[in-house]
Amino acid sequence: MDKILIATKNQGKVDDFKVLFEPKGIKVISLLDLDSIEDVEETGTTFSENATLKSEAIATLLNMPVISDDSGLEVDALNKEPGVYSARYAGLEKDDEKNIDKVLENLKGVEEKDRTARFVCAIAVSEPGKETIVKHGYCEGKILYERRGENGFGYDPIFKPEGETKSMAELTPKEKAAISHRGNALKKLADWLEQQ
Repeated sequence: MDKILIATKNQGKVDDFKVLFEPKGIKVISLLDLDSIEDVEETGTTFSENATLKSEAIATLLNMPVISDDSGLEVDALNKEPGVYSARYAGLEKDDEKNIDKVLENLKGVEEKDRTARFVCAIAVSEPGKETIVKHGYCEGKILYERRGENGFGYDPIFKPEGETKSMAELTPKEKAAISHRGNALKKLADWLEQQ
């Protein structure tokens, strides 16, 4: 493998993968480097299924190795919602603020001890003619009663990681990377790469 496509238009994600692959002499490109590719419909019921659907479809289309990830928030008191619908929990327009409002509204009256939640990330690596590899990362924590912090995105302002006094949005990018679900999945991917 001398080149790999990261199926994202998020430069931050691309940079995370560059740190992992470039020291191994593997060139990293992303959807930002290509003419538009049709969005792959994420019809799976799990993060793994959605990541795999995307990586396999694009790997077949471009005939090259592709990495895709799917991630989101699971809240135990909400039967693991928003789950795979994390980005569109409050509607199709992907509005972080409305999504946060909906989680907080749905958790009204739920005591702190029952506000357990986790961020989940599934990273799928697909190569034409090979079995897809999926690595998972988790970050356990609790949902706060109100937003705190300006960093991060998505549900970060209302998520307090286990063992932390700050919300995910109050952590520096470096602190977040050390404990985040994506960071944990990337560590597993790095371990797998070492064995290749």
